Amino acid sequence: MQIAVTFRHMEASDPLRGYVEEKLERVKKYIDEPVEAQVVLSVEKKIRHRAEVALTAKGITIKGSDETNDMYAAVDGMVDKVERQLKRYKEKIKNHKPSSGRERTVQKTVFAAESIDEGQGAPSIIRSHSFPVKPMSVEEAVMQMDLLQKEFLVFTDDESEAINVVYRRRDGNYGLIIPQTS
Repeated sequence: MQIAVTFRHMEASDPLRGYVEEKLERVKKYIDEPVEAQVVLSVEKKIRHRAEVALTAKGITIKGSDETNDMYAAVDGMVDKVERQLKRYKEKIKNHKPSSGRERTVQKTVFAAESIDEGQGAPSIIRSHSFPVKPMSVEEAVMQMDLLQKEFLVFTDDESEAINVVYRRRDGNYGLIIPQTS
């Protein structure tokens, strides 16, 4: 496991770095592949100690953070949260059964609508974000979206190699947008 520990607004501490590495060793039992962990430890206003981690392994990214008055307690809370997410992920993988050859294909078409507010200027892009798009199945994309606690996820379908979007609906279910070429 490769662990990178960054200290913000505090001095680097070898005992604290060792404690983080020791605690993150617990998560190795949930993932067989090599794991990269990026940990950020920070102190805000001299009383709030925050520990954040981003684990990347086997095509998934898991994030966790905790904030307390003690840095060691924050590290413990962060590792507990990540461990719970990994347990949930491992259970979903174990319960996931490969589907048979008979799959029903559902195609949806998304139409562009004219804007209601024609008199106003065009909206501007305020923020841009780029990220790697990994090939995965729809089920894996839903699990990844849940792990990252996002409302939608853009991914490449591992069978058709087309870029798809999976999103969380208001009723609690999931939606899938599949592009259709003419």
